[in-house]
Amino acid sequence: MTATGKPGHDCPRCPRLVAFRRHWREREPGWFNAPVPSFGPLDARVLIVGLAPGLQGANRTGRPFTGDYAGDLLYGTLLDFKFAKGHYEARPDDGLELVDCRITNAVRCVPPENRPSAAEIKTCREFLPPTFSEMPKLKALVALGRIAHDSIVAALDGKRSAIPFKHGGAHTIGAYRLFSSYHCSRYNTNTGVLTPEMFRQVFRSVQDFLAAA
Repeated sequence: MTATGKPGHDCPRCPRLVAFRRHWREREPGWFNAPVPSFGPLDARVLIVGLAPGLQGANRTGRPFTGDYAGDLLYGTLLDFKFAKGHYEARPDDGLELVDCRITNAVRCVPPENRPSAAEIKTCREFLPPTFSEMPKLKALVALGRIAHDSIVAALDGKRSAIPFKHGGAHTIGAYRLFSSYHCSRYNTNTGVLTPEMFRQVFRSVQDFLAAA
């Protein structure tokens, strides 16, 4: 961990992820191929936590959820709920801006087959508390998927048995309100596990919480 509490460009912590990153740096030298930084303003009240960068999404573009299907649904929803402004065009220079919202990942480097190991998840979890603490107005956390949910709970010294993952669930943990959703992956939407309206309802709940806070 660097002095800023963020992984460096050549973070050496997870050997399997380092080897995978090196492979793709050689194969696609024009891609980002590094731990993907958080995106959005530090004074946001909402932090969305995803799983990990997609190989041809954030690993390629360097911006969370940019360049793959999950980003289409996520950024489209954020635009609808005024958590973003501009136009999402699946590239980091599209001019899209987040409003009162920030995005990060539980695992900052792309894992093979989009499946980080338990050890990699635990190792990268150490970057979450500094991410929370650098956001002085943070009130709401949105977990996209069970791994993100469990990583947030563990990072805040909570117990998973007391704060179980459930789509549409909401729990208070420490100073924050945690909202959980199925991940907005193509697989989940194609199989009907997550519909756009189910996803919208999560952000409607976040919006209502902020209005009442």
